[in-house]
Amino acid sequence: MNTNDFDFHLPEELIAQTPLEKRDASKLLILNRQTGQMEDQHFDTIINELEPGDALVMNNTRVLPARLHGVKPDTGGHVELLLLKNIEGDQWEVLAKPAKRLKEGGIVSFGDGRLQATLIKKLEHGGCIVEFSYQGIFLEVLESLGEMPLPPYIHEKLEDQERYQTVYAKENGSAAAPTAGLHFTPELLQKIEDKGVHLVYLTLHVGLGTFRPVSVDDVDQHEMHSEFYQLSEEAAQTLRQVKASGHRIVAVGTTSIRTLETIGNKFNGEIQADSGWTNIFIKPGYQWQVVDAFSTNFHLPKSTLVMLVSAFAGRELTLNAYQHAIDQGYRFFSFGDAMFIK
Repeated sequence: MNTNDFDFHLPEELIAQTPLEKRDASKLLILNRQTGQMEDQHFDTIINELEPGDALVMNNTRVLPARLHGVKPDTGGHVELLLLKNIEGDQWEVLAKPAKRLKEGGIVSFGDGRLQATLIKKLEHGGCIVEFSYQGIFLEVLESLGEMPLPPYIHEKLEDQERYQTVYAKENGSAAAPTAGLHFTPELLQKIEDKGVHLVYLTLHVGLGTFRPVSVDDVDQHEMHSEFYQLSEEAAQTLRQVKASGHRIVAVGTTSIRTLETIGNKFNGEIQADSGWTNIFIKPGYQWQVVDAFSTNFHLPKSTLVMLVSAFAGRELTLNAYQHAIDQGYRFFSFGDAMFIK
């Protein structure tokens, strides 16, 4: 399987730079993977695709304002850190820019010294491990000094930082938003619940690796990044009951899919409470364990996410659907429109 098999030409003007005023006003392309039929709708009609007794599974991770701008006290040189993951205590894996200026034991200071990072160890690709020191509560210090780490293809400034969070974001820890969930409003979720659909939440802290195009030609050579996930006993029990009663598990976004399928693989198709790190790579040929249908945004050419969608709907149908979306002027990527695949 070649990476170029998942390439397509995307006109730059279709990359959404800002969110729509109303979250659920985005377009929704409904794709039937059995018949190949496509239907152009708006997102709030997703409720018509959900049956009483189904479970709608969402990722309640919250994006950290993980981009920090600091200075080296000794030289006054500017350094940018992007927090990737919390290793333990106050130690974090970060991406540093420019990385070459930093030496082990070196210090970077943020916000007049309210936060300091000491370089513990350098990693490859500009990564390093730092230890933070601060007064008070780390997340509060971060909230006051950090910026939202918007994806590299978004060049506009985001006026309202909350628009890069889902309305149900709760568990701090992501470097990027689970963007398929950005379309839901509290009102729409209430209507879905009133219809008899179970709203189920899990957590997967999204890493930046999500955005990376696959850089090797042979898809099987691609190394996936690891992300932390968690599914509670209460959520697992609801999902087991939904499956047992013959209803569907509908995932919102690729992060929910990766979590559910990781657990399904680990427990031979059973859904159990679990937490840990996953580097699951879902690509054509994958045997699905848990997920029956899902919503997702439109993804980057050659990305593992286009491969994941192709694993569910087939490569040809997926690329046809993408071409349809391009022809119809759908908006792409994080702030873009959505598709529902059944």
